[in-house]
Amino acid sequence: MPVFVCAKLNSLQALEVLNRQIIGCRRCPRLVEYREHVAHTKRRAYLDWEYWGRPVPGFGDSNARLLLIGLAPGAHGANRTGRIFTGDSSGDFLYRALYETGFASQPASVSREDGLELRDAYISASVRCAPPGNKPLPQEIRNCRPYLERELELLADVRVVIALGRLAFDVYLSILRDGGKIARRSAFRFAHGQEYRIAPGLPVLIGSYHPSQQNTFTGKLTPAMFQAVFRKARRRLEAGSGMPS
Repeated sequence: MPVFVCAKLNSLQALEVLNRQIIGCRRCPRLVEYREHVAHTKRRAYLDWEYWGRPVPGFGDSNARLLLIGLAPGAHGANRTGRIFTGDSSGDFLYRALYETGFASQPASVSREDGLELRDAYISASVRCAPPGNKPLPQEIRNCRPYLERELELLADVRVVIALGRLAFDVYLSILRDGGKIARRSAFRFAHGQEYRIAPGLPVLIGSYHPSQQNTFTGKLTPAMFQAVFRKARRRLEAGSGMPS
């Protein structure tokens, strides 16, 4: 699946073009059917909402040095609001941590019009459509990967990547492997807070548990644990880690 963006555009303009391509994507029939079904049937608490019901683009600072990669939009979160990690408990947990560590202008995100701005950070995802059961199929992940690949090209200032969950961790490493930047994914073990300085010229990679209800409600991921990941990223940025050689 080619992703066409004019090379003469600056990074912000090129990201805007890319995001329009993402929003119009209908490549995965199962995901198209599910996201639109959810948008039509809605959840009782959101009956007065006009659901987004489309692929969700990335969001943030086009000059960001920190890139976050998540799993996929929540069925009644980003699939409803149209902004990644917005409108559900996962987003509440994430944006609070970003705010507390200086990467967000406010601690909560409820809609695309709430005034939230990211500072030196950009949020992307492995899959752009809400999947049934939060479990995208391998082919759906492959179909969506070119969008993340293009973002990595356009976000030229990124120095630290935080992978939110094992799937995002593996997708990012698969991009590096297929691009000839690492020999194999198996050399990198996913663990919360684990940091990898992969190679000169590549961003530092930090793994984190995903801020899903399954993790946050059970205490597997606490606010302190999550903030520690972003504080580590802040220290790496201030120290100049991950700078190109």
